[in-house]
Formats: sequence, C-alpha cells, structure tokens
Amino acid sequence: MAPTARDALAARLRAGGSVFAEDEADLLLAAGDGDAVRLRGLVQRRLAGEPLEYVLGWAAFDGHRVRVTPGVFVPRARTRVVVTEAARRLRRYDRVVDLCCGSGAVAMALLERVGALDLVAADIDPDATEVAAENLGDRGIVVTGDLFAPLPTRFRGVVDVLAVNAPYVPTDAIATMPPEAREHERRVALDGGVDGLDLHRRIAAGAADWVRPGGSVVIEVSGEQAPVSADLFRATGFAVEFAQDDEVDGTCVVATLPA
Repeated sequence: MAPTARDALAARLRAGGSVFAEDEADLLLAAGDGDAVRLRGLVQRRLAGEPLEYVLGWAAFDGHRVRVTPGVFVPRARTRVVVTEAARRLRRYDRVVDLCCGSGAVAMALLERVGALDLVAADIDPDATEVAAENLGDRGIVVTGDLFAPLPTRFRGVVDVLAVNAPYVPTDAIATMPPEAREHERRVALDGGVDGLDLHRRIAAGAADWVRPGGSVVIEVSGEQAPVSADLFRATGFAVEFAQDDEVDGTCVVATLPA
C-alpha cells in the first residue's frame, strides 16, 4: 500500500526527532488546511526546531486551545495542578490574580472551570500580556509590569486566590532544558535565579499585602524545591500545604493567610 501524505509527513517529522510524529502530522495537516504552500512553510518551521505550539499558533492546556506567539512561554500540562487547587478555593465573582501569566492560560482555565471572576492577569513581558489580552478578551483585565507593581489598588488586601507560575528553573539548569524551550522561549520566562526561587522570595515577601485573610497563594514549583518555597511563605505568616498531580507531574505550594 502506498504511503499517504500523512504517513510521509510523519516519517519526515520522526526523522527530524519528533517523538509524537503522527500526532504532529495530523495537527500540521489541519493547520495547512489544504494549502500546500502554507503546509510546506509550517513543516519547514517545525523541522528547523521551532516549537510546535509556535508553528500552530496555539497550545493545548486544560482541555482548551490557548493562543501563543513566538517567544511567549508555552503553557505546560503540569501547571494544571495550579488550576485545580486554585479552582477548589474559588466561587463565581471572586477576585483572582494570575501572576506571571504568560499567555493567560491559567486565567483562561479558571474562567472555564469556575465561571465569571473578577480577574487580573499580570506579566513583566509586554508580548506575553498582549497575547493574554487576546486570550481573555473582556473576561479579565491584563496589566504589564513587575510582579505586584501593576495590579489595581482595589485588589490590595482582598484577593481570594493568587495563582502563580513564576519562573523557577535555576539559572545553570537552563542549559540542560530541551532546545525548544531554551532556544525559543524568553529567558525572563524561565530563569528563577541561582536556586530557581528568586521570584518565590519576592512573591512570598509581598503576597500578604494583596491576599485577603483566608485567601491563598497557589504557586507552582518543582518537587525538590517545594519545601524551601513553603518555608518562604511560612516565614511571612502563611499556613502552608503541598499539592501534587501525579498524572502531569505537577507540584504546587498552597499558602493560606490565616483569617
């Protein structure tokens, strides 16, 4: 039996190093939409090593498509643990901050799971907040700046959940990341400092000014870093617990301000 166009494309992708060549072939063929010239361009970008999500223009996260553009952090499946733990603590119309929001994937997922929220998404990268604004539309406010600095003052002391996926890769470990991440995503979205927890320190130091009594910070971290991150929040008056999602290898610290 002669190979199909999909078989031929999958073989090219596999030869180029793709682990999920058949799945990628299906996605690229769909994105090409019958236009041979467009498909050729997409395939060339992928074979050159560009992340599939950038080639397609979207990433799958928590059952939804999230728009992404080159350079903006691509949401990882493991961040689902942040969504799950944050959603557990929310009711409709609660106040939520998606801090270090990237494409706004966490905010989008929370809106889908919980419903309407009084939501602000924030990131230091203006390209990321531009994409997040597209993804959220009129369902939330998107602001650009360093951590808490751009948040609206009306959120001070009344946030129900601060959902965070701050960079937590140790600086020296960036060199060991897959090339799709280290060569294509901006360093500001990856680099967490010497031990990976520089941003966690700053967030722990400032979170109590924004979270209401009884409110929580839900922050992603690696399993190895979790005890240190937890101690940072404990030292600033939060009660701390851990949450894991073994299915996606996700870990987060949940820090709750005593009521």
